[in-house]
Amino acid sequence: MQESPYKGKRGLKRVLNALLYSIDGLKAALTYEDAFRQEMLLALAMIPLALFLRHSAVERAVMIGSVLLVLVVELLNSAVEAAVDRISFEHHHLIKRAKDMGSAAVLIALLNVLVTWLLVLFF
Repeated sequence: MQESPYKGKRGLKRVLNALLYSIDGLKAALTYEDAFRQEMLLALAMIPLALFLRHSAVERAVMIGSVLLVLVVELLNSAVEAAVDRISFEHHHLIKRAKDMGSAAVLIALLNVLVTWLLVLFF
């Protein structure tokens, strides 16, 4: 089994490569994923709002963290979908299951935002 030629990088070169790959991933998500763009807009509205609200630093951090979690889960969901689509476009119950589970993970992350913000704002 052949290893990736990028696995041998070490030190600062590895960190720089990882940063550039991450930027490429964000660009791809913003370019090709409607849901990610929508959730990014949500984050761009909610994160400044959380910073503006007069709550404790911990409450604001939890509010912001819940929003960022949605972006992380959406990126992972999109990665799974892209990998599965690369393998096959055919309708298969395992492909459907993988995509549905990714979608469910995003839904749970969004519900987490709702519950977190409601608890911090009203209780």
